[in-house]
Amino acid sequence: MFSLMPREKIFFELFNKQAANAHETSRALADLLDNYTDVPTKVQHLKNLEHAGDEIAHHIFDHLAKTFITPLDREDIHEITSRLDDITDLIDTAANRLMLYRIARPTEDARALGHVLVTATESLVKAFALLNNLKRAEEILHHCIDVHTQENEGDRIHHHALAALFDNHTDPADIIKWKDIYQTIETATDVCEDVANVLHTVVVKNA
Repeated sequence: MFSLMPREKIFFELFNKQAANAHETSRALADLLDNYTDVPTKVQHLKNLEHAGDEIAHHIFDHLAKTFITPLDREDIHEITSRLDDITDLIDTAANRLMLYRIARPTEDARALGHVLVTATESLVKAFALLNNLKRAEEILHHCIDVHTQENEGDRIHHHALAALFDNHTDPADIIKWKDIYQTIETATDVCEDVANVLHTVVVKNA
């Protein structure tokens, strides 16, 4: 098997940082949902993590523009970077909606979606840690499968959440608010799967 030793290790280092930041952001959202106190401070912390993710993405794009020969196809580097950035953006959006909509208490389904996101991003962190050594391609693919599993679980929880929402709420405003929040968190798990799909493509192309 081809050993993907990067000509520019900086891309792999920055991917690791970006994935780790996405994971830390998901953990911060889960903490907000599990321990719904001091909400403005926690939301600001999430905003800071989102800004940190933006900075990492900018560094990657800068290196991509300046590097003649890249260790991965340019379109794959761009797609990975963009999708990882989308994860942190969506998490930040979900946190802001909780405060903007003056949510009094998170639902159990919201907490469950938050934990799914934590597990999915943790699997991405593990996959990216191996990306500079495709002799461990099977392990990378295993972590990608774990992300797919979590995305499926996120879909299941999302469907349950919507059903419960219409069963238990009569105020149209509450339904609109929670539908938006659920959709935002669930979309973040979808984007985790998008990243896993790109990683799968990278492994296949370089095997």
